This record gives sequence, structure tokens and C-alpha cells, in this order.
Amino acid sequence: MTTTIKIKPISYIKSNAAEMMKFVNEQKESIIITQNGEAKAVLVDFESYQNMQNAFGLLNIFQIAETEYANGEASSDDEVFQRLRSRMAK
Repeated sequence: MTTTIKIKPISYIKSNAAEMMKFVNEQKESIIITQNGEAKAVLVDFESYQNMQNAFGLLNIFQIAETEYANGEASSDDEVFQRLRSRMAK
């Protein structure tokens, strides 16, 4: 799958906002918005944005787990399952 990078100046976005929102929602492609020739923002559909946020959250959980494991704060799988069984029995 080839994705072309869409780059538009802010003046174009301002005068064509509805069209640009329709484009990102239908095509699921982002638009890089420039100001004075520099990339300043990205216009992306909400579903893609939410998926990115979920992925970042998951990566954060993995990072916390790695840190806890490296610090010896992790439990063995046997300990975890034993605690779960004991909670389910209550």
C-alpha cells in the first residue's frame, strides 16, 4: 500500500475546511498543515487518532511492565494465577 503524503498550507485548510475534513474521514489519510512553509500540525480522522492513542497507551503499559520487571517487582505467572483464583473464589 502506497500512501502519498498530503501537505497543505493553513490558508488552504481555512478556506476548504469542510472538504478537508471529508477527505480525511473518507480516505483515512492524514494531511500535514504548514504555516510559513513549516509543518505545524496534522489533520487526521477521529478513528485513526483514537487508534493511535490506544496504541500509545498500550506501549506505556509495556514500558511500565518492563521497568517493574527490571527492578525485580514482577510476580511469577504462578503467583498471579494463584491470586486470581483466590479472588474468584471469594
